[in-house]
Amino acid sequence: MAGHNKWSKVKRLKAVTDARKGKVFSRLSRDITLAAKAGGGDPEANARLRTFVLKAREANMPADNVERAIKKGTGELPGVAYEEIMYEGYGPGGVAFIIKVTTENKQRTAQVLRSILTRYGGNLATTGAVAFQFLHAGQFLIATDQATEDALMELALAAGADDVITSDHGFEVRCDLHLFDKVSHALEEKGIKPDSAEIAYIPVTTVPVTDRSLAATLERLHDALEEEDDVQVVFSNEENDEALAPRD
Repeated sequence: MAGHNKWSKVKRLKAVTDARKGKVFSRLSRDITLAAKAGGGDPEANARLRTFVLKAREANMPADNVERAIKKGTGELPGVAYEEIMYEGYGPGGVAFIIKVTTENKQRTAQVLRSILTRYGGNLATTGAVAFQFLHAGQFLIATDQATEDALMELALAAGADDVITSDHGFEVRCDLHLFDKVSHALEEKGIKPDSAEIAYIPVTTVPVTDRSLAATLERLHDALEEEDDVQVVFSNEENDEALAPRD
């Protein structure tokens, strides 16, 4: 499992501090607006929107904020014209990065990302340079108290999921991009609430990280990227040695 892994991201989202709530709310607002713009403003008919609305509730985002973000997406309220863009790059040690952003100024965002990556010994890459090292798929992270392995396997595969992976952290369900909504609905109908549900970039090849200094530098790089307002989510393919101290 990658050192800067999917489960640690979930834990950090659940432990949002007051100091960071404004930034989290801003990112969720952008996600909600883009989801409403792409698939309509009804969460019951738009699984992607419903996923972000649920995340907003878990983060205690005010309902009025959610409603405004939806209306901006449907055009009922004026709003900034955001673009959703994926940047690719390398960090120190040859670790591959995919950085998803929402921005109203892609030139400015590209310059900021290039500067951050360079600062930590990496570089911004051309489109397609690292994407082949990741599987672009639907991903659901589910705690073990939500379902048994056998029941989840039966349910997920019947809905069209490709795989259910069990680890010490919980269950990971993967599916084709186009079946994300169907799998999401199937889980909801059984009352299963994923800790995370997203269209993700999952590393298929990983870079082993056994040096503590390199691991620390990668941590600082992740932190710097995630501090940027335009950055929505960061995916990478490092795999930390178990002997290294965990992030959380």
